[in-house]
Amino acid sequence: MQKSGKSQLSIVIPFYNEEECVGSVCNEVYDVLSGSIDVPWELIMVDDGSTDNTPDMINSLAQKYEFFRAIHLSPHSGQSAALEAGIQASQGTIIGTLDGDGQNDPRDLRILLDEMEKRQVDMMCGIRKKRADNLIRKMSSTIANKIRSAVIRDNISDVGCSIRIFKRSCFDRIHFFRNAHRFFPALLLAAGYTVAEIPVNHRPRKKGLSKYGQGIYSRLFAGIVDLAGVYWLRKRSLNYSVHGEENKL
Repeated sequence: MQKSGKSQLSIVIPFYNEEECVGSVCNEVYDVLSGSIDVPWELIMVDDGSTDNTPDMINSLAQKYEFFRAIHLSPHSGQSAALEAGIQASQGTIIGTLDGDGQNDPRDLRILLDEMEKRQVDMMCGIRKKRADNLIRKMSSTIANKIRSAVIRDNISDVGCSIRIFKRSCFDRIHFFRNAHRFFPALLLAAGYTVAEIPVNHRPRKKGLSKYGQGIYSRLFAGIVDLAGVYWLRKRSLNYSVHGEENKL
């Protein structure tokens, strides 16, 4: 059960027409975190304008668990918008993200938390070492990662891995845009934050189909304009820190 007081860890999960996965994903998060996380936590379930039973399902879960919260977007606005809405609604000082399809293992959240503390970084990203996806998804992701890395040189192995842990304060200096979630590590690095990554578990999708883009076109060519924009942004970003006493009245 969640401890009293302000949540220190907020898990944000975007859902878009995931009625086949919502219940199992959220209940697994509850089972795992209740037994492994020793700080107050909450789950922010974000419905990204779904047209199936997803909205009603997350509302029911929010009524069942007092520290589950349901957020609804209208209209369908994309994964970046869903993540932004979830982060803005969160109370935690640390944010974790998972996909809504059950392929991410919530047990890895504890590992990411421990590694972030150990390495003293602002963001810990997962690397899907043994991907449970079909060949086309693997190939398109590999090509996209190589192109992205060559252009913006963020040294991130698997930007498509959705399980991440980061300090909420980082997003005070990050501006969201469509498909920004694909470049979170690069955007944080450009703003002067530290990012690291470790291998995590990746599981086969048991039910439903991917809703946030399929195939090589959506994963590669549709991101070219975004990549150019992030490249320009990194070149123009202000990267500084402030030291010294605050002004006294």
